[in-house]
Amino acid sequence: MELIERLQFFNALDVFSVCLLVIAWAGIDLLIENPGAKRPSVATLMADYRRAWFEQLITRDPRIFDSNILSIMRQGASFFASACMIAIGGGLALIGNTESLLGVASDLTLQAAPAIVWEVKLLVILLFVANAFLKFVWSLRLFGYCAVVMASVPNDPTDPDAAVRAAQAAEINITASRSFNRGMRSIYFALSAVAWLLGAWALIVAVAITLIMLWRREFASHSRTILLPSHTQDTSKE
Repeated sequence: MELIERLQFFNALDVFSVCLLVIAWAGIDLLIENPGAKRPSVATLMADYRRAWFEQLITRDPRIFDSNILSIMRQGASFFASACMIAIGGGLALIGNTESLLGVASDLTLQAAPAIVWEVKLLVILLFVANAFLKFVWSLRLFGYCAVVMASVPNDPTDPDAAVRAAQAAEINITASRSFNRGMRSIYFALSAVAWLLGAWALIVAVAITLIMLWRREFASHSRTILLPSHTQDTSKE
């Protein structure tokens, strides 16, 4: 009964906007990671470049260049994981301080609402941030696995294990990158969820903008055109 009483503070538009948020988040992940063969996403194009990278690793001597690239990737995952921890801590502290929460709410809207409404809205944001944190941590761990497998690639290019282990390192690297990208998209939708503090319509608009931005970056950006295998660099364009 207590749960039902709390839910009465949210109308049908609130429920619809949150459902749209979740569906958009899950749907864009599915679309980006499983695009059609005729229109690959930037993520799938980069996976092919990662495989090509590890094919080159077999004959590269020394491999300091490769280890430096991998180190940069790990640093990126570590940075975002740390940022998510700070955001989660700040959000939980705000939820635990009802007076501050109501003060922030009064600055954002003229409508009076009980603390539970703002707590639920912040909780939705924190769920996306927490998911991003878990993705970044797993990505960091996988990049570590990749480093170990990469180090096990024989120095002799003619060794039969060289190509096999390089391919294994590439697939682990791709998996780590996929987890990192999922974490980034969770951050994007966490930022969209912040708009719910302003109301359901604000959330719907924020989700639509986020979807358009992600779709454009993955399927219609200039960088994607450059990554296409058939692309011919036009030196007349910046």
